[in-house]
Amino acid sequence: MTERNPAIRVVMMPRDTNSHGTIFGGVLLSYIDQAGAIEVHKHTNKKIVTVAMHEVIFIEPVFVGDLVSLYTETLKIGRTSITVKVYVEADRIIAAKRQTVKVTEAEVVYVSVNDERRPVPVLD
Repeated sequence: MTERNPAIRVVMMPRDTNSHGTIFGGVLLSYIDQAGAIEVHKHTNKKIVTVAMHEVIFIEPVFVGDLVSLYTETLKIGRTSITVKVYVEADRIIAAKRQTVKVTEAEVVYVSVNDERRPVPVLD
C-alpha cells in the first residue's frame, strides 16, 4: 500500500461542535476548501477563488477528539480553472481501538483571477 500524505490534518476541538455534540458541517466545508486550495497552489502561484463545491454528503459524523485528514487529488486543469477532489477521513479511538471512517468527499472548482477578480489563465 502506498503512503498517502494529507493536505491538512487537524484534531477536532469542542469549539467546533453543534448542539448535538458533533462537529459543524460548515467547519468541515471550510477545511475542504482550504485543502483544495493547497492542492491548487501546487500548480499555480496565481490568486484563486472558489467557484463551486459539488455535492457534499456527510456519511459519518465527526466527534471532538477525532483526527481529521483531508487528502487531495487534481482532477482537471482547464484554461482558467482547476478542479480538485478532496477526501475526508476521521481517525477515532473507540474502546481502545483505532478506527478510520470515511466522512465525505467533494469536488471543488477554483478559478485563477487577477487583481480585478477577472478570470485569467492558470498557467503562463
